[in-house]
Amino acid sequence: MPEQNQTKIVFLGTPEFAVPFLQALVANNLKPVLVISQPDRPVGRKQTINLTPVKLEAIKSNIKVEQPTSQTELKKILEETKPDVCILVAYGMIIKDEVLKIPPFGFINIHPSLLPKYRGSAPVQNVILDGQTETGLSIIKLDKKMDHGPIIAQASLPILPTDNNITLHDRLAIFGADLLVDILPKYLDDKIELIVQDDAKATYTKIIDRADGRIDWSKSAKQIEAQFRAFQPWPGVYTNFDTRRLKIADLELLEGQFEGDLKPGTVFLTKNDLPAVSCNPGAVVLKRLQIEGKKEMSAVDFLNGYKNFVGSVLN
Repeated sequence: MPEQNQTKIVFLGTPEFAVPFLQALVANNLKPVLVISQPDRPVGRKQTINLTPVKLEAIKSNIKVEQPTSQTELKKILEETKPDVCILVAYGMIIKDEVLKIPPFGFINIHPSLLPKYRGSAPVQNVILDGQTETGLSIIKLDKKMDHGPIIAQASLPILPTDNNITLHDRLAIFGADLLVDILPKYLDDKIELIVQDDAKATYTKIIDRADGRIDWSKSAKQIEAQFRAFQPWPGVYTNFDTRRLKIADLELLEGQFEGDLKPGTVFLTKNDLPAVSCNPGAVVLKRLQIEGKKEMSAVDFLNGYKNFVGSVLN
């Protein structure tokens, strides 16, 4: 392998999740010669152009940034740069086989699951939805199939009962950045034996959309609480009350066994006068709510404004 400080690394990434990986490379004498990120896009009502989190971090570290809009442009940039290795973390574009072959050491990809489980675009959300107590991070050598390449390194991480999509993403990013800088020199020195994934054990995640946030009150309270944690900050969870969409901005499991004989979705008051909803089995306590067209408010304030909420059946 080239000397560490002479290794030509190109880093490809876009969202906040990728930032700790770039920071770790810079801090460990593995500074990329180039960062490639998705084009900056307009956001919000005013369509303000926001720089991607990875681009912002690259600018701080005085690293050149490119933002190609096509595979052809990406290929040209890499052919001109001639990297030894490319590191890809949540970049946001599928890399074609002809581009994968450009760097001698290929493309290294970081995937936030214990592959071959939870291949696809939403591993963190789905591992929480499934009620798992452990997940992890896989570093693989990319090939032309999705999340399919041989495993370079892998490590597990417990899922805390309080973890949501945001906190688990953050913990995995910090955890994975340490793993990357540990294994990269060994990989470039050909000291790591790659492990072929067992396709027979592969599971896949689907793209999450807004409709996935709708609560089915016939599910158990544990499933609904997991759905809430999995879908933070987007798409969130919601239900219908009085013909209007009701976003549930915060909820928690009702402590103790709920013995009530109520139809799933029925709103009742807890001993502490907080609104709760019966599930199948169990119940969840609603803490913050936002009805369509109004501002978010505490559950207590919501009860004061909507006297018919207790006793209603959400759907």
